[in-house]
This record gives sequence, structure tokens and C-alpha cells, in this order.
Amino acid sequence: MTDLLPADAGFADRLAAALPEGTLRPAEPRYLEEPRGRWQGQAGLVALPRTAAQVAQIVAACHAARVGVLPYGGGTGLVGGQIQPEGPPALILSLERMTAIRALYPEENVLVAEAGAILADIQTAAAEAGRLFPLSLASEGSARIGGCLSTNAGGVNVLRYGNARALCLGLEAVLPDGSLWNGLRRLHKDNTGYDLKHLLMGAEGTLGVITAASLKLSPRPAATGTAMIVVESPAAALRLLALARDIAGEGVSAFELIHRTGLDFLAEMLPQVRQPFAERPEWTVLIELGLSAGQAPEAALETIFAEALEQGLASDGVIAQSEGQRAGLWAVREEIPTANRMIGAIASHDIALPLSLVPDFIARAPEALAEFADIRVNCFGHLGDGNLHYNVFPAPGRSKSDYAAQRDAISRAVHDLCVEMGGSFSAEHGLGRLKVADLERYGDPAKLAAMRAIKAALDPHGIMNPGAVLRG
Repeated sequence: MTDLLPADAGFADRLAAALPEGTLRPAEPRYLEEPRGRWQGQAGLVALPRTAAQVAQIVAACHAARVGVLPYGGGTGLVGGQIQPEGPPALILSLERMTAIRALYPEENVLVAEAGAILADIQTAAAEAGRLFPLSLASEGSARIGGCLSTNAGGVNVLRYGNARALCLGLEAVLPDGSLWNGLRRLHKDNTGYDLKHLLMGAEGTLGVITAASLKLSPRPAATGTAMIVVESPAAALRLLALARDIAGEGVSAFELIHRTGLDFLAEMLPQVRQPFAERPEWTVLIELGLSAGQAPEAALETIFAEALEQGLASDGVIAQSEGQRAGLWAVREEIPTANRMIGAIASHDIALPLSLVPDFIARAPEALAEFADIRVNCFGHLGDGNLHYNVFPAPGRSKSDYAAQRDAISRAVHDLCVEMGGSFSAEHGLGRLKVADLERYGDPAKLAAMRAIKAALDPHGIMNPGAVLRG
């Protein structure tokens, strides 16, 4: 790949002259920061196009000038994919002005949105048409759909609806040479050669820039029920999941595993979040059902809980009796990451395991971390799809900075065990810049070779998100 050149003043002047006034401007600090504060971007330029044609024009100019392109969505990514800390400064390309809902087809369960549309706005547009767009993230008020698709985002509803990849029927995108691909189709069946949309989704902006998407909607559940149930162990939680699916079938929308450490962190840092149990339990699950007309989710949850009690899987539980109570139960789960940030993690791990091995991993991980003294672990996540957030924290009274020399070794211990057990070291947050070395360490050699060949073929100059996913 050709060495890249910086997006310098001369390049900026030439590009600005070819674009509508105000499209190019100096990058504000918000484009140079990321949520966990691990990287700081370089001062430079940001391009703010209003159309896919302008995106194509910008990328073509960067391709010709050998200038890097850094696609920027809502800035909510947790692995540094939206930040360039080193190398020749790239042009930051933000689609925040491209927010239109281009079309909505309720009878087809399809919505077409530009890549800069905020996830929550897409959810609202679908709801107003009596439909559901089920992708749901803690950052949905600022995350943009282009970034969600580029990272193949997950969230709490993967169990029932799948991740972002499963919710997309077609894409419009600009490829690294500046060509505009119009694959914005609404077809559920289209066997016409290589499926480029699946190549671009999950590529984290390294193979092109998504500019719009045809999104798959679903009928809205007629009734929703939510419960928090105390379980004896992760193994009991897994058996409870099977029980819930036997009773409610595909009506189980979410199934979240929560450890006491997360509840302790909430009590310490966010005491205003009301917890449902007077004594914080060792393990709980948050379960949500979404059922069709004529079915009663509260009754189904009562049946699930009664069966769980009888089988010795559960010892206590709360079933929401109102929308306010439902929101309160979800607040417990959704505020755990906030409390985590306030405590300050030494190392955070977004991992996935085969469902049946999740309890074994949780049991074996403390032994893998035994050499690291004075640490606490907060293990929580989307048990329904095997995605755990296994985060390591300082002992009380200590700071994460005290463990800086141990951080990489801690992550390696967690990832080694996960991969040994047939899991993935990156479940829903992607690779970004954080996990480039992990991909090289754990990745299948044949897959890595294929990935590098694809990158070289589509982006021979290496301009697209340089340094992310694959080492430059």
C-alpha cells in the first residue's frame, strides 16, 4: 500500500474549492475524543457532506491525493475506530448532515434511512408507522445508523431480532476509489453474486463509507412484560433461559445476566437508581417478553417464575406491573455501564462464548486472573446470545492507574481463556484500533490472509480508516 499523505492546507484548499461552501472546516474537539479517553485524535479537517454524491466526490479526491479518510458516526464507539491518534492526519468524514428518512414502507416492514440518522430517530419513525426497529443500544440517542452498521452493533435485542447485520436489506455506499454503489434494495432474496453489503457491514469503515441503508422492521409486540429474577448461578440462569423459551418461544426479547458487583457499583456511584431487592443478590437476570395480541406477558412471566422456583433455579423475583416499574428495572441494567465508568475499569472485555460454556468460563476466569491481586470483576451482559462484558476493576481505595503495567496482561489472560473455549475476543464492539494486535494473535491465518487481500483489492492505497482493524 502507498504511504499516505496528510490532509494539509493545500489539499484542503483544492477540496474546499470543489465543494459547496461550509462543507469543509477545522475539526472541533468532539471529533478528536472517544468515550473511554484512551486515544486523542489529531487536529485537522472535517468534511460534512449533504449528499451521497458529495461523499463520493470527497472520497475520490482523497483517493487521488493519497489522503486518509476517517469515517465518523456518532462518536460512541468503544474501541477507537473513530479516532486517529498517529500517522499522517486523515480527513474526518462525518455524515451528520445526512439524516433523512428517505422512505418508509410499513406494508413491507422496510425503512430507508441515510447513514447520519440517529438510531433513536429511526426507532421513533418506525414506531409512528406502527412498526418496530429493534436495534437498541445505551447510546441510541447519539449513535448513527451508519456507524451501527459499520460496526455490526448488537445491543439487548440480539436474542430475538439479531444484530445490525440481520436488520439490513440493502446499502448505498461509497467505495475507496470514490465510486458510488447503489445497493439500496428492499429484497429479502437476491442471489446475484457476492453480497457486498455484508462485506461493508462490520468492516468499520475500512472498505468504504455507508451512506444509506434499507432497514428491516418488525411488527410491534402487542404487549411487553419485564421481570428481574434472582438465580442461584450462571448455570441456573442458562437453564432459566431455556425454560423461558420453552414457555414463551420467540417472545423472549431480552435476557440479561447481572452480577452483584454491578449492583454494588450502582449503590456506590448512582444511589438514586432504585434497586428492586433489599439485599443485593449474587446473580440476577432481567428478562423481557414481547407477545402478540391475545397473550398476556405478565401471566407468562408468572408461569416462568413459578417453574423456576419449583426447579430450584430461582429464589426471588419482581414482575413489573406498570410501564414505570418496567423502566425502573431496565434502569438498573442500563446504568451499570455508567457506574462502571465512574469507578474506572482497569480493562474491559467484550467477549462471546457458546451459550453452554458461559457458566464454565465464569467459573474458570478467576483462576486465570489469580496472579493479579487486589482486583474486582464485574461480569454482566447479554446471556441470551452469549455476549459477556467481563470487566476488571481496582480494589476499593485504589485507582485504575495503579494497574497500568498489568492492563495488557489482564486482557491477555481473559482473551486467552475465552478463545481457548471457542469464544471470540470481540463480540459487539468491533476491533477498531484497540484490538488490531488481538486479531493478529487470535485470528485464523486463512481468514487474515483473505481479509488483507480484500483490503488490498478494494483499497489499494489504504486510505479508508487507516490503522483500524488491520495494521497499516
